[in-house]
Amino acid sequence: MSRFLPVFSIFLIFLINFQSYSQVTVKNLKCEYLENPVGLDETHPRFTWQMELHKPGNYQSAYELAVGTTETDVASGKGDVWQSGVVESSVIPVVYGGKGLNPFTRYFWSVRVKDESQQWSDWSLPHFFETGMMGQLSWKGKWITDTYDFNVKPAAYFRRAFKTDKTIKSARVYIAAAGLYELSINGKRIGNHRLDPTYTRFDRRNLYVTYDVTENLQQGNNAVGVLLGNGWYNHQSTAVWYFDKAPWRARPKFCMDLHITYSDGTEEVIATDERWKTSESPVIFNSIYTAEHYDARKEQPGWDTPNFDAKGWKNIYTTGAPSNNIVAQALHPIRNVREYRPVSLKKIDEYTWLYNFGQNMSGVTRMKVNGPQGTTIRLKHVERLDSAGRADMSNIDVHYRPTDDSDPFQTDILILSGKKEDDFMPRFNYKGFQYVEVTSDNPLNLSEENLTAYFMHSDVPPVGKINSSNNTLNKAWQASNASYLSNLFGYPTDCPQREKNGWTGDAHIAIEVGLYNFDGITVYEKWLADHRDEQQSNGVLPAIIPSSGWGYQWANGPDWTSTIAIIPWNIYLFYGDTRLLELCYDNIKRYVDYIDEQYPTGITDWGLGDWVPVKSVTPKEYTSSTYFYIDALILAKTAKLFGKMTDFERYSTLAEKIKSAINKKYLDYETGIYGSGLQTELSVALHWNLVPEELRSKVADNLARRVEQDNKHIDVGLLGTKTILNALSENGYAQLAYEVASQETFPSWGWWIVNGATTFYENWPLDAGSDISLNHIMFGEVNAWYYKALGGIFPDEDQPGFKNTVLKPNFVKGLTHFEASHESPYGNIISSWRRKGKTIEYEVTVPANSTATLYLNGKSIRENNKPLEKNPLIELNKSDPGMHILRLKAGSYSFSIK
Repeated sequence: MSRFLPVFSIFLIFLINFQSYSQVTVKNLKCEYLENPVGLDETHPRFTWQMELHKPGNYQSAYELAVGTTETDVASGKGDVWQSGVVESSVIPVVYGGKGLNPFTRYFWSVRVKDESQQWSDWSLPHFFETGMMGQLSWKGKWITDTYDFNVKPAAYFRRAFKTDKTIKSARVYIAAAGLYELSINGKRIGNHRLDPTYTRFDRRNLYVTYDVTENLQQGNNAVGVLLGNGWYNHQSTAVWYFDKAPWRARPKFCMDLHITYSDGTEEVIATDERWKTSESPVIFNSIYTAEHYDARKEQPGWDTPNFDAKGWKNIYTTGAPSNNIVAQALHPIRNVREYRPVSLKKIDEYTWLYNFGQNMSGVTRMKVNGPQGTTIRLKHVERLDSAGRADMSNIDVHYRPTDDSDPFQTDILILSGKKEDDFMPRFNYKGFQYVEVTSDNPLNLSEENLTAYFMHSDVPPVGKINSSNNTLNKAWQASNASYLSNLFGYPTDCPQREKNGWTGDAHIAIEVGLYNFDGITVYEKWLADHRDEQQSNGVLPAIIPSSGWGYQWANGPDWTSTIAIIPWNIYLFYGDTRLLELCYDNIKRYVDYIDEQYPTGITDWGLGDWVPVKSVTPKEYTSSTYFYIDALILAKTAKLFGKMTDFERYSTLAEKIKSAINKKYLDYETGIYGSGLQTELSVALHWNLVPEELRSKVADNLARRVEQDNKHIDVGLLGTKTILNALSENGYAQLAYEVASQETFPSWGWWIVNGATTFYENWPLDAGSDISLNHIMFGEVNAWYYKALGGIFPDEDQPGFKNTVLKPNFVKGLTHFEASHESPYGNIISSWRRKGKTIEYEVTVPANSTATLYLNGKSIRENNKPLEKNPLIELNKSDPGMHILRLKAGSYSFSIK
């Protein structure tokens, strides 16, 4: 018996551990792609989760979801609002299908899943989402402002004091603004968002933001404070884009409802009305485009606290709403994401200092400084220095048209109080910069501690990462990500300094850069709503979105404004979510129909063409017609997806007509040459599948020869950067593509990096005479190419959202190792390889509830040092001396390839 007990104990421990190992669990629960969001207007929210991989081959065979108003009930799977019942499905997202949701209500939700062995998980810990206004009729507050004169420069304070006699159970603020705001309660700023609400076409749609302020209120006396800034609503600076003449332009205004629920069940709403008071603030000027001016002498300490004496404050004005469409802002907000300290400080003289932060970025600086009262400090933010080592703005101020010298470009102005250490950081502005030249009209003693920089952008979670044996490649990936984020502010922009415009072409070229690296769906869904607001009834879209009216007559066209089709399609591929395609379907259709009506032959020259090429110019007609084809094809595929078979047949026919027209005009069928045989011409045809199948290898050979003639360097512009590397690597020339991508001499991405670039540039030469912003994402496709060609990670159009991942890695010479990972909706995909002599060691991770199709070249392939057929998780679809196609179930694999 004494000998049996240890054996029994070991067995019991093994059994417990096995059960624990086998236990099905879920993680990463989100509603509308946000964690526990507050203030949603969505009537049918989407739910997503991931399944933990506890054993190889794990997948979800069914799920059950519960939504209710009581957390304890939902925790046990009882939902008084919706119970999905058992649904035999492994696909996410899941769309809410219960009864109508009420405004101002917290709903809890929980999910359980069943795995392939019919084992159920426990119900997940409840998560929640909370509804907001759910319509225009729920608002109580009035829109208020301080004046009707939009030429007034100082930003306005607003305050309202009130008293609560009961114990507070919960409180929410719902605030909408035309312009920008900062909200505070009882002297404390609420939230850490910047530049709220995000920019929209103000006369067609406005956003409101919700805050849980339960902990900020107190029983007794309270005060709410709001500081209003201009943003894009009241553009007082003058530039070529005419935002100062926007049809919506007015003095900033806002509307706010503060909902308080007391412990006794009663409710109260403190809303904007005539009881609010207003006063000028120390922000004496603010421009989203140029800078911010602050006079610390005008500070009113405690202005947003209950006991502040507001004597002298004025009555507010009530005013009309900017639009009849006030909706919830449901996206990852703009924040100060990363802090930078100076890497160097140069004192030029006793009045002038030059700070270098070592990184080009979008954002603001924060100055803390003591000095004599009335001392005026100017902080000039620039990307580069001139030959004398001074701040040089000549590459970024070219579109600014000032009427006087009161609003210097990218130059904050701080006037010191003389009473304390003044602390200034712009509230309603951001800039693009690496250097800050600080000048003062009084001698000061500054150090590195006086100035801090903040990299500011939409705080989208990172989901991708690459690493390789090539340090220049690694730096290029980092630099392109820095440019992508520097140009993400609730909408994708072209550059964070000179324009801050939502250029459509830049954005669709960079869509895969964004989606491989960041969880950007919330920002793109918001921006495509901007598209729907801006589209004219005839289908035309402007080149920049949002727009005050500029861009409908020039710079638009299918090569740019195909965002309306390309971005929703890519969201579908990366997330497996059809909602954005559904919302944009009629818009895509109107857009394609307009081009078809204007250009019935299928050939169009409407557009900008291969913008900023190295040297060779591709015909605009060729590239614009290709994007017309892309749009028609996406529309046809989307129609089929939604069961609109008449549309599917119509637009499939149209796409084929356009393709045939392009090939008839530009393809020499005998030689396999498109146009003049330029890199852009040949790669566009290959990448976008214009080439007849029987000519594909010939066209690819021609492209390879052309690249060889160009000394293995790029000779493309914006549109060609999207296609050149992909066309090579996807058509048998991955090694050549890598040699082009890894060049470190002009023209190349590496040329920028070895010359000190920390972001991507707008032009290939370092000494270009125009188009010379140093922070553009337009040439960033090489970043996405790393994931696709070297990591081999592709979404599968037949099983989107990486339900099945297509893996086609290329083990190029010149790299000893490469690793790419991407956090897909189902979990983290890893594709990593290392060269050891003549053997490639290839590691793959396929997340639970998903599969992968792996393409490998090699004479001998083993997994975990065993023949492939020995692994039951691998299905060998095809095997020959040249190519192995393997179907992989969820799990981790280690291949040896010779």
